[in-house]
Amino acid sequence: MSYNPAFVENVINSFGSEKSRIIQMLQDIQSEYRYIPREAVAQLSETLDIPEPQIYHIATFYKAFSLEPRGRHEIKVCLGTACHIKGGKRIAEGFERSLNVKAGKTTSDKMFTLETVNCLGACALAPLVQVDEDNHGKMTMEKIERVINAYINNK
Repeated sequence: MSYNPAFVENVINSFGSEKSRIIQMLQDIQSEYRYIPREAVAQLSETLDIPEPQIYHIATFYKAFSLEPRGRHEIKVCLGTACHIKGGKRIAEGFERSLNVKAGKTTSDKMFTLETVNCLGACALAPLVQVDEDNHGKMTMEKIERVINAYINNK
């Protein structure tokens, strides 16, 4: 999706141009683009009179924000205590090998972004992998390819 200054202007206006609403504005922008484009940061800075470094500080402080384009599907491998004990790290490495991408990065075809997270809050499903909003509990190495292919086939 290409950058659209009118979209960002609408986001700013929807929050009444209040500087204190910058996090919500960044959330809306990221929802649209799946990341926060540099052009959006510049536009926010100019319109709200907030220095760009301050906006980047906010965007990099919160792990929920990304300054790099995200994949169409986001895979989160839980490494919380229960998931770690039940092989979460090995599952994460399995996804890295299958997708040929390191955790924290996006595949070259922009299909998947792989992340590890500290806890997804569903320890009974350990080891847990979340793809977009779907939970895949009691994940095994054998299920990895099946999960990936399900999302590839449902483009």
